[in-house]
Amino acid sequence: MISVRVLTGAALEAALEDVAALRIAVFREWPYLYDGDLDYERGYLERYRTSPGAVLVGAFDGARLIGAATGTPMTDHAEEFAAPFGQVPVALDRIFYGAESVLLPEYRGRGLGHRFFDLREDHARAGGFSHFAFCSVLRPEDHPLRPAQSRSNEPFWRGRGYAPLPGVIAQFHWADLGEATQSAKPLQFWMRTL
Repeated sequence: MISVRVLTGAALEAALEDVAALRIAVFREWPYLYDGDLDYERGYLERYRTSPGAVLVGAFDGARLIGAATGTPMTDHAEEFAAPFGQVPVALDRIFYGAESVLLPEYRGRGLGHRFFDLREDHARAGGFSHFAFCSVLRPEDHPLRPAQSRSNEPFWRGRGYAPLPGVIAQFHWADLGEATQSAKPLQFWMRTL
């Protein structure tokens, strides 16, 4: 039986190692192609332990974590996002950032992505935020590792009321599969009013 719930306190702590493993597994796939490691992931996930406004939503098949979605106030990411958000007419302290949604492939298409957004948006509203934003990597159409059957999540995001923010693109660095060093990747921000 699959359940989806917001994790806090000890339950959040207990899930972080599994969230790290999920991020590595899911982000290895197209379009992220992320060659991650547990040490980096543990450091990255520390913000969910320390940010009082953070949320972690877990999807479980019995006791097994099969998906997760996270978020924090955008101000927790101000250094990384200050430049791209400089042109957005909404103060950063009014925006909640949906950092990632990761779900094992065999569980997709069951409505869990909607639950991830619902629970994070509810958390953001309860925290007094007026907007919810996230970002997605941009890859060229002719990228050599693009699967023939790849499909975009854009219809899903637009159906939930999100739209890309023109020109609001961050640069993140990670090593793609097969790369010896990290390289910059552009990520497009999407946002909606709550």
